[in-house]
Amino acid sequence: MNSPTKPPRPQWSWRSRAGRGVIYQAIALVLIGLSVWFLAFNTQENMRIRGIQSGFDFLGASAGFDIGETIIDYDPSETYGKAIWVGVLNTLQVAVIGIILTTILGVLLGVGRFSRNGLVRGICYGYVELFRNVPILLQMLMWYLFFVEVLPAPGDAWNVADLFYLSKDGFSFPRPTQGTGYMVMLAGLVAGVALSWVWRRWALKEFEKTGQLRNPGWPTLGIIAGCTFLGWLAGGMPTEWSIPEAGRFMIEGGGSVSPEFMAVLISLTFYTASFVAEVVRGGIQSVSLGQKEASAALGLAPRQTMNLVVLPQAMRVIIPPLTNQYLNLTKNSSLAVAVGYPDVVSISYTTLNQSGRAVECIAIIMLVYLTTSLSTSLFMNWYNDRMAIKER
Repeated sequence: MNSPTKPPRPQWSWRSRAGRGVIYQAIALVLIGLSVWFLAFNTQENMRIRGIQSGFDFLGASAGFDIGETIIDYDPSETYGKAIWVGVLNTLQVAVIGIILTTILGVLLGVGRFSRNGLVRGICYGYVELFRNVPILLQMLMWYLFFVEVLPAPGDAWNVADLFYLSKDGFSFPRPTQGTGYMVMLAGLVAGVALSWVWRRWALKEFEKTGQLRNPGWPTLGIIAGCTFLGWLAGGMPTEWSIPEAGRFMIEGGGSVSPEFMAVLISLTFYTASFVAEVVRGGIQSVSLGQKEASAALGLAPRQTMNLVVLPQAMRVIIPPLTNQYLNLTKNSSLAVAVGYPDVVSISYTTLNQSGRAVECIAIIMLVYLTTSLSTSLFMNWYNDRMAIKER
């Protein structure tokens, strides 16, 4: 019996393609490093000659300016670093919520393009052509003017059941008062979502083994609702809610979001969803017609065919361009400065004007968007690997 042959060892010499590749890469890295060092040294030397201060020590100085919308507590007497962190959180808030809403709306529009109802197809087509052909900055300004000019004053706010109010001050809604009980309830909700995902994975595997399809809808909702209810019980059954009340000049109580936040979120969602819809449509069209015909021959309803046969195969085509749209949404959030939303760009510009540290503030903005974009890409690449066809 012949012993298996060992793979040849690479020859690290100039005549070897692998050896030349390593040498070229090393030279490229050295040149890039020297270029970065030259630019940094030249910039610092020019700033020193002109008497311009440099460094990140200004982040510990008092900011001295207020921020209209914050997720965490902030006071003008706190540092520039804290102010910029508030801007980072505001940017992440818009980006994360926007990505979630964009995914939901874009998938519905993309699937709706294949509806048997001509009216639904027409509405989806009209939406895509309208919102993807109007610049996002123009949409952002349009929504902002709608909220601050068209909507009524807080005293005459539009409301639903005296619980939800929409006015020039923004959107107000009931919110639970902060407390341990609601945090436990939230933990139960998160656990319910995780368990429902595990159950759906198990149900899909059983379907592949036995061909018996379990209805995923009601069990999923039941698991989430049950875990949330158990969390509410474990948290002491809290019932305290802060309800908004319309006053003469403002709406007091409850939770609220500003017109600036709503203008940014809606414009980002509507604009990016039009591109996501086209990505989904292209992915669905990439699945051969024979797959749909085979599903119909097995007795699957059109909805089951879409959920169990078409979309799982289309996801392998959808995910790469979908990642690009998520990145575009995150980077387009920098346009929020046009309507006065205090994102990281707006707060960094204010910091730049007060401290004079232009290079440092621009570097912080670049680092924030580079980090968020790379994080999104890493997560989507991981998800893409999970959805890829596994070779035997």
